[in-house]
Amino acid sequence: MAITADEYKQQRLLTGLTIDEIASQLGLSSRQIQRYESGETIPKARDLTALKGLINIKPVKASLKKSFTFIDLFAGIGGLRCAFSSINGQCIFTSEWDRFAQETYQANYRDNRLPEGDIRPFSDKPKSVPDHDILLAGFPCQPFSLAGVSKKNSLGRPHGFLCDTQGTLFHDTAKIIDAKKPKAFLLENVKNLGSHDGGNTFRTILNVLRNELGYHVDYKVINAAGWVPQKRERIFIAGFRDSNDFSFENMKVLDPAKGPRLGTILDDKVDEKYTLSDKLWNYLQNYKKKHEAKGNGFGFGLVGPNDVARTLSARYHKDGSEILIKQNGKNPRRLTPHECARLMGFETKGDEPFNIPVSDTQAYRQFGNSVVVPVVKAVAKHMEPYLQRDLVESLQAAE
Repeated sequence: MAITADEYKQQRLLTGLTIDEIASQLGLSSRQIQRYESGETIPKARDLTALKGLINIKPVKASLKKSFTFIDLFAGIGGLRCAFSSINGQCIFTSEWDRFAQETYQANYRDNRLPEGDIRPFSDKPKSVPDHDILLAGFPCQPFSLAGVSKKNSLGRPHGFLCDTQGTLFHDTAKIIDAKKPKAFLLENVKNLGSHDGGNTFRTILNVLRNELGYHVDYKVINAAGWVPQKRERIFIAGFRDSNDFSFENMKVLDPAKGPRLGTILDDKVDEKYTLSDKLWNYLQNYKKKHEAKGNGFGFGLVGPNDVARTLSARYHKDGSEILIKQNGKNPRRLTPHECARLMGFETKGDEPFNIPVSDTQAYRQFGNSVVVPVVKAVAKHMEPYLQRDLVESLQAAE
């Protein structure tokens, strides 16, 4: 019985392997696998049988840990991807508009495909996004309001996310969720999303996800300082298509007061180019004095190996003022890009470094905009039993 190109690709995705890895396992060329998946060549029966033999799935066991698929929207440099790959996920679609972030992403993840750019053409035609089990999105927070929704409710008039969130990137995310109906999603944003516009923005988001899209949703603000030496709070919103008892309430969150200190991520020797010039250091000191005289808290953050840093931001490339490292007998210095990678959990000291193919300026922007990987891994591990249960039930229902 002949198998279609899409069916062959789905079988390949279930293995959790790339095209190159499948080719190596089966003794075929990567080009041959690509022909099978494009429909250029009908897969041979023996090659299909061999492919299925690489799928290590026993669907009748409750302990099944199935490889699941996910898409990575507003991907940045792949922080969300790192976490969900660590629990057996297979990324099948990536969207990131910034070409420098794309370059870093491609340098660190092998996909045999390029990241897509702007998400909006895909949200306009959401069926063009491949089917997936879980949607990941660190969508940017653009202002929108709940204005008119309560009035429409009182008048019995219909409303929906097409009007409530029009023009925002959350709107594009919601359109894809609505069209593809993944088993679950995880959205990430800044802590202040919850209080923006007096809470109206967040109420709109929850209304869309719960009442209009029909997902079981919970959320939590998590401080990364329990995992890395940085005070960084972000909100995570998890949703499941099928009703369950998922809650962030019982997630193990590490105590920020007992987290690691900067000494765990700092290099012993650092290039002099990261030391502040006299001109910049004098400017920052005078700037701080001026605002202290006015009663403001603006100024630099000077820290040492036993301290915890402020939040790393995308503007770090400008002057490094939020995190300056003390140096004996000379001006303080900026963090290096690889120290930023450790501060965000993309690498650990002494292990294989994260690949940084871009300039320092672009690297600072990318890490400042990213998620803290160990935090998202903790969230992924907390979601995993619920996701796996849904996957097992789907397999059993299909039998």
